[in-house]
Amino acid sequence: MTLQAQSILQLARDTLDIEAAALQDLKSRLDERFVQAVEMMLHVKGRVVVTGMGKSGHIGRKIAATLASTGTPAMFVHPAEASHGDLGMIKLVDVVLGISNSGESDELVAILPVLKRQGVPLIAMTGGLDSSLARHADVVLDSSVAKEACPLNLAPTASTTAQLALGDALAVALLDARGFKPEDFARSHPGGSLGRRLLTHVSDVMRSGDAVPRVLPDASFSDLMREMSHKGLGASSVVDADGKVLGVFTDGDLRRLIEKGQDLRSLKASEVMHVQPRTIRQDALAVEAAEMMEAHRITSILVVDASGRLCGALNTNDLMRAKVI
Repeated sequence: MTLQAQSILQLARDTLDIEAAALQDLKSRLDERFVQAVEMMLHVKGRVVVTGMGKSGHIGRKIAATLASTGTPAMFVHPAEASHGDLGMIKLVDVVLGISNSGESDELVAILPVLKRQGVPLIAMTGGLDSSLARHADVVLDSSVAKEACPLNLAPTASTTAQLALGDALAVALLDARGFKPEDFARSHPGGSLGRRLLTHVSDVMRSGDAVPRVLPDASFSDLMREMSHKGLGASSVVDADGKVLGVFTDGDLRRLIEKGQDLRSLKASEVMHVQPRTIRQDALAVEAAEMMEAHRITSILVVDASGRLCGALNTNDLMRAKVI
């Protein structure tokens, strides 16, 4: 390894060491002020409005997004835009989280007197404990760092890491206080894999209507096979006149009959069906259908309503297309 490569790796390790040390220091300074900030955010009737300039603003956008996705209504307001009309977005029912390492960012400091006059609660996240931001705040969260990871001690590095981690700590504490569950997370992430797993119901992905293979008990074996072939599920349900499921006949059942050497032409659906087949309710989660199919090593399942009447069917391909599995 060249000296240049060694120098690059050492600088990277030093950066991580400095930032890790900053987080450890931050952890040791957490006190009742953090609890007060959480209580203010927890009981706010409006939103948590996050604001900050430059790199602190970028961190603030992420914090607002994390809060919003974990059950705490939040939004980001750019302090410079706030001075030109966006301040109207902030209401008395809101609480403001102002982020600035120095606590003296001109654009942020400019709106502090207005927020104070309006009586909007303010939480400061800053390394400047004697700064303008800190003096205007109801609660001050100390995000100071001993030094930046930047060799020049100028570029926001360790300080923004501390801000980001402190924001995550707030979000996690609020999440727990709200009793936030995976289902709640899924509702704000419907496009993600968790959302699909926890929000997609069997009724959303099942085949229905004429796409569901079904025959009556006295149907001939030929009619049964035509129904299976035409509907392409690899199985057919056997239902009574009221549509209640009596049994199922699958490709696997067909192979087993052929191996026995039976004369299939004279058989009826009721004679070859598998009675009391696995079924699932249409209002169940699709992931439950996937788990049932895996547990019982089947590739398709019949769907019934609350009365036990056939209303649909699905197989593993349907679940894969819906990205449930």
